[in-house]
Amino acid sequence: MNIYIISLGCAKNSVDSENLIGMLRAAGFRVVDSIDEAQVAIVNTCGFIQPAVEENVDIILDLERLKEEGRLQKIGVVGCLVNRYGEELKKELPSVDIWSQAEEWESVVRQLGAKPSNWQRGMLPGTRPWSRYLKVGEGCDSFCSYCTIPSIRGWARSYPIEVLTSEASRLVEEGAREICLVGQDLTVYGRDVYGKPSLIALLDSLTASLPQEVWLRLLYLHPARVDERFIDYISSSKSVLPYLDIPIQHVEGDLLRRMNRKENEESLRTLFGYIRKKNPLFALRTTFIVGFPGETEEQFEKVLDFAEDMEIDRVGAFAYCAEEGTIAATLPGQLSSKIKEERYNRLMELQSEISLRRQSLFVGRELTVLVETIDNEDNIAWGRSYRDAPEVDGLVGIMEGAHLKEGAFVKVKITEAEEYDLLGVEVVS
Repeated sequence: MNIYIISLGCAKNSVDSENLIGMLRAAGFRVVDSIDEAQVAIVNTCGFIQPAVEENVDIILDLERLKEEGRLQKIGVVGCLVNRYGEELKKELPSVDIWSQAEEWESVVRQLGAKPSNWQRGMLPGTRPWSRYLKVGEGCDSFCSYCTIPSIRGWARSYPIEVLTSEASRLVEEGAREICLVGQDLTVYGRDVYGKPSLIALLDSLTASLPQEVWLRLLYLHPARVDERFIDYISSSKSVLPYLDIPIQHVEGDLLRRMNRKENEESLRTLFGYIRKKNPLFALRTTFIVGFPGETEEQFEKVLDFAEDMEIDRVGAFAYCAEEGTIAATLPGQLSSKIKEERYNRLMELQSEISLRRQSLFVGRELTVLVETIDNEDNIAWGRSYRDAPEVDGLVGIMEGAHLKEGAFVKVKITEAEEYDLLGVEVVS
């Protein structure tokens, strides 16, 4: 039986989908690259915010139409959306044949009439083997007032160091040159298993077990648990990239308390200031929520000031969305869509200016670039440096680079900076 997998949402969901692919193949099913070849389509859903929920439902309805037309025999809906709205969805979507909550992937195999057997993680169609995600655990217990993750995925649970080290080694054997560690919050990794946060111990194990040239990239760290000792460790590592994704969500103290976050403007400025002092070229990514309930113009301007003062390389921003079941949805002072959109646009306009300034620092410098794609027509190769996480950040274009090999590391001298991308030429030794 041919099965087509649709993976929606975050990088952590992509890992789940690849685990499901591995289980399906081990049970004798064929996972195909095109829905036209499939008898069964399974969508691994995201239920984090309402816009994602609506997108997911639209895709499920499209699959229902294909089934009605006889182009599919069965439909499966699995993952976070089922965790959040399972019973309601089952009533609204009676033509769906397979239901499974996140992490219950073996039930999918059983509902297809097979028995789970020994399996290894697969690979999503279109995935580049040289850059892979390593999910260090499940769930979150920070309980931010706006967030649905604890109710969808439960409290934080970590995978053992030896299991993750073994998986990372296998990914490298399959061609990975970059391992991106992901989780809802990497800083609490190991607390449930080892009695204390153990991210450095995990990184030590990975560094000792993997070839030194393999990049280790850290995504999603809660600022309350990133300290100078950790920054010193990253700065001195030969394998862990000087790149951190630290979502701070806001800067102003009262709003952070309403978000149920422990930081304040002073602590955030101290942290980011230390990183900048330690290494002015350290790559920093963060996320802001604009238009949180009660946010004043003065409070919003603190976000703008912080982004500019700290010279944040990459910023992701979201207009606040009131999510059912969260404390923040019940708070007074809910702002209009117009105000949220206006503040979002101002922040991203400022960030484009900051980004260009940061990018311009690298003109004339040499960067190691992991080549990802080749454009033979324009004779240019595209890749990423230590400053660029897959899918969310910019690229480095290597002019006259069509002869380069995908998945290779190349030294590039930067000749031109754009807001999000850099251009350069190969350094020939």
